Amino acid sequence: MRANPAGALLGYKTVQALEEAMSRPTPALIDSMRLLGGDIMVLGAGGKMGPSLTTMAQRAAAAEGAGRRVIAVSRFSDPQTADELTRAGVEVIACDLMDEHGLQALPDVPNIVYMVGTKFGSTGQEARTWAMNAFLPGRVVGRFRRSRFVVFSSGNVYPFAPVWYGGSTERAAPGPVGEYAQSVLGRERVFEYLSAQHKVPCVLFRLNYAVEMRYGVLLDIARKVWMGEPIDLSTGHVNCLWQGDANAYALRSLLLAEVPPRILNVTGPETLSVRSLALEFGQLMERQPLFENEEQPDALLSNAQQATKLLGYPSVPVGQVIEWVAAWVVDGGPVLDKPTKFQVRDGRF
Repeated sequence: MRANPAGALLGYKTVQALEEAMSRPTPALIDSMRLLGGDIMVLGAGGKMGPSLTTMAQRAAAAEGAGRRVIAVSRFSDPQTADELTRAGVEVIACDLMDEHGLQALPDVPNIVYMVGTKFGSTGQEARTWAMNAFLPGRVVGRFRRSRFVVFSSGNVYPFAPVWYGGSTERAAPGPVGEYAQSVLGRERVFEYLSAQHKVPCVLFRLNYAVEMRYGVLLDIARKVWMGEPIDLSTGHVNCLWQGDANAYALRSLLLAEVPPRILNVTGPETLSVRSLALEFGQLMERQPLFENEEQPDALLSNAQQATKLLGYPSVPVGQVIEWVAAWVVDGGPVLDKPTKFQVRDGRF
């Protein structure tokens, strides 16, 4: 998506077109569905990624033709999200998982994608963050001891790694900075313990920056370039992955669940320079980026070679996403107004 002869950037023009692209199942996912038996339930389906992931699961199930149920569970504070999922053919259940009666009333299913968690606003609400991220998982596993899980986690469980190192591998010792990251590691440990106790197969899906046009580290950088705001280079390198690929990888990972839980780093294969990203956005949007501070020698980076080996390279390269994001920002497309705070180095979100 380079500039066309008229000088305009080409990309997605509507939220509907974007949502369709992010929920379009890959051929590999449809093949995986043929091997995966039973219904699928997504817990925490009302968040940023949940709707497109759940819709992708439904579309893949329809293409595969087995007639399985795809169930979305969330509080659904935004009724529009529930309505859109229903129209997509997803079975929607409004439920606060912290409510014991609601949790027990959920249907038994063999496959669960666990997306429940708290990050933004965790500073000042540490007790709630720990309850959601580390206490609730134990109750959920206790309820679904016969299911397999893909558990959304985060690269935040790792310590900052030297930029030259290529990112932390799954063998790296955790070193979470701040209470949010500590509570995410707590989530993993609870699943790890109960997986061993009850032989519950799991994948700990350590995702490091899924991106799309309305949210993500690429949008954060692009908006600052467009608005002429300085970009903090303290955290000078990042990883990211197109959200459509992250959705497909998560659903395909149900087939990788095992006891003890498999740890899987999930992100793009590149270590990306924040400065270079800003300069690329500046060229595409005809703006001159502004910078502040200097790049530190380390950053929160993940090595996703294992995921690439098991699940393949992303179907959408990061260069393409950069151009889509630039077009979205120039066209004034709607955004979620939830900055990633990728530049934060003290773990306070």
